[in-house]
Amino acid sequence: MPENVAPRSGAPAGAAGGRGKGAYQDRDKPAQIRFSNISAAKAVADAIRTSLGPKGMDKMLVELSKAQDIEAGDGTTSVVIIAGSLLDSCTKLLQKGGLLSPMSVNAVMKVIDPATATSVDLRDIKIVKKLGGTIDDCELVEGLVLTQKVSNSGITRVEKAKIGLIQFCLSAPKTDMDNQIVVSDYAQMDRVLREERAYILNLVKQIKKTGCNVLLIQKSILRDALSDLALHFLNKMKIMVIKDIEREDIEFICKTIGTKPVAHIDQFTADMLGSAELAEEVNLNGSGKLLKITGCASPGKTVTIVVRGSNKLVIEEAERSIHDALCVIRCLVKKRALIAGGGAPEIELALRLTEYSRTLSGMESYCVRAFADAMEVIPSTLAENAGLNPISTVTELRNRHAQGEKTSGINVRKGGISNILEELVVQPLLVSVSALTLATETVRSILKIDDVVNTR
Repeated sequence: MPENVAPRSGAPAGAAGGRGKGAYQDRDKPAQIRFSNISAAKAVADAIRTSLGPKGMDKMLVELSKAQDIEAGDGTTSVVIIAGSLLDSCTKLLQKGGLLSPMSVNAVMKVIDPATATSVDLRDIKIVKKLGGTIDDCELVEGLVLTQKVSNSGITRVEKAKIGLIQFCLSAPKTDMDNQIVVSDYAQMDRVLREERAYILNLVKQIKKTGCNVLLIQKSILRDALSDLALHFLNKMKIMVIKDIEREDIEFICKTIGTKPVAHIDQFTADMLGSAELAEEVNLNGSGKLLKITGCASPGKTVTIVVRGSNKLVIEEAERSIHDALCVIRCLVKKRALIAGGGAPEIELALRLTEYSRTLSGMESYCVRAFADAMEVIPSTLAENAGLNPISTVTELRNRHAQGEKTSGINVRKGGISNILEELVVQPLLVSVSALTLATETVRSILKIDDVVNTR
């Protein structure tokens, strides 16, 4: 195309538009890049649109098929189909059970002051997953739940617990540098063992002196955090021991039971201990054990949700459902307003924008009308996923809203349009506002991209 080719050397400089000699300018490239980005984003949206609504289909990860290929070499399609069917069944069971949503509400109410709270820190609600049992076995615990086993099996229950948390090792000390100790006779070997025994015994005595009867030990990456000899002494002094506490759990543990982490034995004093009415290792009917610490003397507004399930798919789906429920409740705490669901707000917004577009002229009118048309994708997708005719359903819904029925929405259960508020199908206002705002900002960002730099 002649208009895209810069003039050859010797041509007037003005003909090149101020660009360097021999430069080639593709004027169509920015538009092509925009269309390419729009197509890519639309493909992703189309791929996940069938998951919208209570009757939407689940989307499976590619890693599931890859794992089947590595394990068996065949059946990659079958494993996705079977897993999808299992997840669909899990979703229906969760929706029927009515257990997880009230549990999520109770969890949030435990960690906030309903009268004054303006937000919810979901880090105060810990979700512990434990394989075995059923969804009905999920429970809310006002306290701390740990999946680590008690190291000294003889002590499984401690009342009036005084709980310490240490970040140092109860084992023989190590030198800072790589040194070698040469032992030439049995007397020297016996001396080394006696000194090691005395060193560890002194550590345990200092711990016992504070009144500690439950000891949590942070996981060590350098060496074993708890030696057999230390465990022997702790067992003799009737101190329950739980080792391999993960670093990321330290903050939640301290806030829950009121303890403080101790990095050196000299700092281990009585005021560093937390207290609770009961620390008990609970047997889960053959599917493992959990340590529960309840009745904390100075509870820090934290709770633990124990998620149970017969397999990992059930547990993951339950955890996702609980997380979604917690996020919805957090939205309600931030902005205490509910609106009708079932596509009602989107179709009402589309109707109002269409009316507003008629008051404008020129390109603005076309842009507002296009935005209004885009809003109808939510009710259209809901209708399609519910097995309804999306065109006729959206048309009827639009007509009802035009007649003033602002709470009319798509009733997925009944397969038609009804007053969605009477069916108690509602959603937080913040969810709709946030989704609309973020989607608009993302589209604006994509439209601003006019070039792509390819890298290896």
